[in-house]
Amino acid sequence: MARILVLGAGLAGLTTAMLLAGDRHEVVVVERDPAGPPPPADTETAWNDWQRRGVNQFRLPHFMLPRWWHLVREHLPEAGDALRKAGAGELNLIAMLPADRRGPIRPGDERFDTVTARRPVLEAVLSAAAGNAGVTIRRGVAVTGLTTDGGARVPRVTGVLTAGGTAIPADLVVDCGGRRSALSSWLQAAGARAPAEERDDSGFVYHCRHFRSGTGELPVAKGNLLHNHDSLSAITLPGDNGTWSVVLATASRDRELRGLREPDRWHAAVARYPMVAHWADGEPISGVDVMAGIEDRYRRLVAGGEPVATGVVAVGDAWACTNPSVGRGASMAMIHAVLLRDLLREVDPADHDKVARRFDEVSTQVVEPLHRGTVWQDRHRLAEMAADAEGRSYQPDDPRWSMAKALFAASLADPDLARGYTSLTAFIATPDEVFGGPGVADRVVALGMGAPRYPLPGPSRAELLAAVAG
Repeated sequence: MARILVLGAGLAGLTTAMLLAGDRHEVVVVERDPAGPPPPADTETAWNDWQRRGVNQFRLPHFMLPRWWHLVREHLPEAGDALRKAGAGELNLIAMLPADRRGPIRPGDERFDTVTARRPVLEAVLSAAAGNAGVTIRRGVAVTGLTTDGGARVPRVTGVLTAGGTAIPADLVVDCGGRRSALSSWLQAAGARAPAEERDDSGFVYHCRHFRSGTGELPVAKGNLLHNHDSLSAITLPGDNGTWSVVLATASRDRELRGLREPDRWHAAVARYPMVAHWADGEPISGVDVMAGIEDRYRRLVAGGEPVATGVVAVGDAWACTNPSVGRGASMAMIHAVLLRDLLREVDPADHDKVARRFDEVSTQVVEPLHRGTVWQDRHRLAEMAADAEGRSYQPDDPRWSMAKALFAASLADPDLARGYTSLTAFIATPDEVFGGPGVADRVVALGMGAPRYPLPGPSRAELLAAVAG
């Protein structure tokens, strides 16, 4: 057993803490925001009143992918039961598709099951579940730096410093501070070398609105949850207790679409997309919230083959973060947290150098390819949207992008390929696994290569701009 300090009581921090507490480690979570959640059953207070000023996306849309739900059911079943009890939306990404596209439901389609909820409801439920699992959560504690053993080249982190001037000791510090993590500056202030980092603006802007149904029923899904169109992507995300959200994602450089910040223009644009328009017919429970300035970032705490410090690791968005429109962040954090839990079963936390090196190894082997694949997809989609704005067709040299586009088009006509495409969006299969299936590549080429660039019904760019202009 070790005393483990987890920084941040968000989704990554709470699930990581529960996994580690399940192995009888003494786990303390410190969170700078002072307000705690209401009881899990009080979902409306969580949505309307709970303030988490340290999380800028707290009331922005979230969706939990089947990959996340599979891991929760396997490793944290009590938390999964609590989410269901609180009214989390239970759905199956294949069963949601029109029957003429997916065909009959098949054995094995349960792999597309998931549950999902609004972010405040998720955190309220997981906070209570963490407390029940023996995790101590200390709110209103702002971490300002790290304590170390004074080692010159590779210091060992021994705890954290707080804004109140006190130190909290730990055998291992786990940074789950998310996109805003200050770990790099804390390490350098403590005398460590800078971590190896890559940073870039993700390039997307999200225009989001939440809705509620008077009947508790969700709108009928006419396709997958994410629809790519000329100049923007439309995303429809079920939530908990008869709520959902609609997102219009644009390129941050596309100034002509900035009018989507205004509710009337946002609704005028949504109305132009036949497969999405009815999702905006519910009762609005938010304005049009805008999220921009989001970074793609990748951080390694091993540089030049040597840890920059020991006694500390980063999990989830504190380690690597990407564009949130594909919803992979929580799943990658859960994968990462399971890797840490399993590593600490094999390596004594007191062997701090080995923990640092081995966690870097498994992170780069397992999670980094998922991060790189997401960034690859984002770069191509941004370039495609830029081409849309210039009135030209995007035709990169990378054949993988052409095959990815063709797979979606082919999935509209082939139930097997509908499952292949949805397994990618569900984060339960890799492109190599999908395209490696017998005859898949040939069927994709035959059915999808000659399809329109955007096979779903929607406006041209000129029609979209006219709607946004009012």
